Amino acid sequence: MPAHHLYTEIEIHAGAARVWQVLTEFGDYPEWNPFIRRIGGVPRVGARLEVLIQPVGGGRARTFRPVVKVAEPGRELIWKGRVVIPGLFDGEHRFFIQSLGEEHVVFQHSERFSGLLVPLFRSSLDRDTRRGFEDMNLALKSRCQAHHPAFVAPVF
Repeated sequence: MPAHHLYTEIEIHAGAARVWQVLTEFGDYPEWNPFIRRIGGVPRVGARLEVLIQPVGGGRARTFRPVVKVAEPGRELIWKGRVVIPGLFDGEHRFFIQSLGEEHVVFQHSERFSGLLVPLFRSSLDRDTRRGFEDMNLALKSRCQAHHPAFVAPVF
């Protein structure tokens, strides 16, 4: 079965609890997330989500209905979805928060794609989907750090 893996990461100067809070407040996604424009549902193992992805460059938005596989607060969220039938084009999306200290994490954002159609979409995944991950990572960092004391502008 053909497979392809995308992996991105970014350092965020905020605690793991703060990053988890922003990541799982799905109702706020339209305010800050340029890639995943909306998520309906709850981050709970076994729950089905409704995820609206907006590709970079204004391509056609797509909605997926993945199932949450892992939801470990402050650490990891994984969901798995598919297009039409299993084995055609499946994706396991992973967010992992690695704590480096009280107010410092590495946020890992990745997805493993598998299925018969993966070779047809490989270049688009490497170009557009990777860019979407990176844009989301930067927006998440900005939102998390906006409330961090070290990044708040002093009041004179």
